[in-house]
Amino acid sequence: MRSGRTLLNLAQELERQLNTKKDLVVPSPLVRHSTSEGGGTTLVVEETSGPAAYGVTPLARRQLADKLNIPYAYFERMRENQPALLDRNVNTWLQSEPDRRLLRTLDGQVRAVLSDRYRRLDNYDLAVHVLPILKGLPEFRFESVELTETRMYIKCVTPQLKFEMAPGDIVQAGIAISNSEVGQGTLSVQPLLFRLVCRNGLIVADRALRKTHVGRSLAQEDEGVTVYQDDTLQADDKAFFLKVRDVVQAAVSEVTFRQAAAKMQKTLGIPLKGDPVKSVEVLAQRYTLNDTERSGVLRHLIAEGQLSAYGLVNAVTHYSQEVEDYDRATEFEVLGGKLIELTAAEWKPLAEAA
Repeated sequence: MRSGRTLLNLAQELERQLNTKKDLVVPSPLVRHSTSEGGGTTLVVEETSGPAAYGVTPLARRQLADKLNIPYAYFERMRENQPALLDRNVNTWLQSEPDRRLLRTLDGQVRAVLSDRYRRLDNYDLAVHVLPILKGLPEFRFESVELTETRMYIKCVTPQLKFEMAPGDIVQAGIAISNSEVGQGTLSVQPLLFRLVCRNGLIVADRALRKTHVGRSLAQEDEGVTVYQDDTLQADDKAFFLKVRDVVQAAVSEVTFRQAAAKMQKTLGIPLKGDPVKSVEVLAQRYTLNDTERSGVLRHLIAEGQLSAYGLVNAVTHYSQEVEDYDRATEFEVLGGKLIELTAAEWKPLAEAA
């Protein structure tokens, strides 16, 4: 499993962000786009106290282009080569649309441009509610936690629930919790299998909880900019976060764990009868792995020497430890979970590739 930051560091960064982030619900005509000669972009918002300028992150630029139906490749070409043309395009569409946008800011930058129906389920609130629950579970340990530009991850393991896949090959029960504040995924609570022999993490595809960030419109009767403070956000979502306790406990229950472990164990009985190189090529094509990733998975498959579906699953999750980007590394742990859900017919093209 890809290592992240310490739990203390996560808590400190969440606290810091709590004090510097701000949400604005803004009618589009009150927003103006400005691009510098060097390609830096700014959104100027006509707030009640006067114009306020915010930098724009690459993700927010992509979201803004999408909201205005400007192809992102063309948006970036204008930004780099014709900044005045980009500003004319963006501001023309902003001024002509009556829609309200939710602008999520952090450290003086717009980090997300979202619909005013986006439901704010924030990392700080999630951590406040879920960390005490996790700490109260017997012998739980935090195996990996991280806060990236797009998501928060909390991955925990309990040694109390374990399953022997083969002699000396033990997996333990765990839980993976993730959330995005910037429109890059749902809030999810999922079971996790942790393989001791190589410290692989596999995130089970069956979700115990999957909450989308869609809610009621944040629009108001007035035509100005609405600023949502943190106490408003906490009150709005408190009822939802209270439900997480039961979901966490269900995700690490013995029944849930043994069902997932049994699915993984079944892959031991599926031999890779064809060419393992071709098997990994089929995997890469099916799940969009690049050449570096394909080579890494193949290397782990060969090194472990277990030419079965089980070996391929573990090659995928083991490779995640080498992936520098934590978000992408987690996608490989999720891919491991998808593979144990495949039917015999779905495994056949992988197992018999030649």
